[in-house]
Amino acid sequence: MTVIKKPLPRFFSFANNPNLSRQLMLTGIAITLFFVFLAFFAPVFQAWGWLQDPTDFLGNVPHEPLSGKHWFGTSRLGYDVFSRTVFGAQAALQVVILATSLSMFIGVPLGMLSGYLGGRVDKVLLFFMDSIYTLPGLLLSVTLAFVVGRGILNAAIAISIAYIPQYYRVVRNHTVSVKTEVFIEAAQAMGANTWQVLSKYLFFNVIQSVPVLFTLNAADAILVLGGLGFLGLGLPEEVAEWGHDLKQALEALPTGIWWTTLFPGLAMTLMVVGLSLLGEGLNEFVNPRLRKENSIRK
Repeated sequence: MTVIKKPLPRFFSFANNPNLSRQLMLTGIAITLFFVFLAFFAPVFQAWGWLQDPTDFLGNVPHEPLSGKHWFGTSRLGYDVFSRTVFGAQAALQVVILATSLSMFIGVPLGMLSGYLGGRVDKVLLFFMDSIYTLPGLLLSVTLAFVVGRGILNAAIAISIAYIPQYYRVVRNHTVSVKTEVFIEAAQAMGANTWQVLSKYLFFNVIQSVPVLFTLNAADAILVLGGLGFLGLGLPEEVAEWGHDLKQALEALPTGIWWTTLFPGLAMTLMVVGLSLLGEGLNEFVNPRLRKENSIRK
């Protein structure tokens, strides 16, 4: 009796391939999941007594070096650096996921509508989005953060505005190329209205690149959030946030107090690298042409 092996699902066959970019993608997934784990379980660790309260500083000695009690030392104000670093992952994920989700939920429908309808609607939206896209993202986020003020939602809004044109342009270009396909014309001939065509026939054919853009924007949003926190425009001061902690640590860095700068900066760098590797790997995963080129090179 011949045993026929079923082919592995696409993702598992992708992971088993020894291609370097795919190995880097798995590395990015591991790093990202590590920070997600920290963000979800930081309050649990605090309840168990493994982490100090990130807002408590009265009972600690300022600028205490690394020790068994304070694994990453303490800051200038007496905050436990280890606790602030772990809870900083929670604040970063909250803002970044909210910011990229807002930009995606606005940019994707507008891109589909603009590409499908065309005409004056497309010209107006294209002009408006191109105008936003030409502005530096960090400068735009800083300006909006100054207007809307501090807070998780306010910071997410300030960051998301710069990413809306990216989703719009990608989805619009895909929609323009897909709307001339035969199955779209057949749906229109059968009497499907605009909403039915967009939701049933176009949506899943134009969002292949959206997950890639989402992860890459999330990596960039972490840096933007750090910049806002460094300028004092991000989250409230009592919230553990890497950019704000780096700002507080710079004053003591010339005196040899290195740990207050190293660990928040290292956490931010690792999280950005993890999301970037994940995004690049997803780009190859959803792009058949790029996957074929890499297979030929191998």
